[in-house]
Amino acid sequence: MKRVWGALGLVLALSVIMPRVAAAQDSKQRRNGATLGQNYPNPFNPETRIPFSVGDSPNCTEPGRQYRVSLKVYNMIMQVVATPVLQGGTGGVAGGQPLEKVSVQCGDYVAYWDGKVQATGREAASGVYLYRLEVDGVPLVKKMIVVK
Repeated sequence: MKRVWGALGLVLALSVIMPRVAAAQDSKQRRNGATLGQNYPNPFNPETRIPFSVGDSPNCTEPGRQYRVSLKVYNMIMQVVATPVLQGGTGGVAGGQPLEKVSVQCGDYVAYWDGKVQATGREAASGVYLYRLEVDGVPLVKKMIVVK
């Protein structure tokens, strides 16, 4: 009888865990036509790239529309660590521009973070960080890991 209860407990525990594992395997987060991808490499040292898209790219329904985009990196106590820059130049936006209230058109983009704390210029410490993309006021958040 103990084995039956043990097996039942195991099945219940797995049924709770498995949907979370399946959801975690999706490396992109989507909301209101914006997509935030997982940074790469992850974990990283000293730099990383963060893919994102706006306006249901590549099937842009409103190709001329401008989207207001901001991207920030936070530590675990929600202090701003850095503002990544746009890598390359696309959609009429200059590469190397900090992603803070930037207007972009529908498309796929890549942000670059050099792994440095913007206030001090020192490399960020090892640990877990959050990056938050905001497209027209709608936030998307993912985790990344810095390893030294």
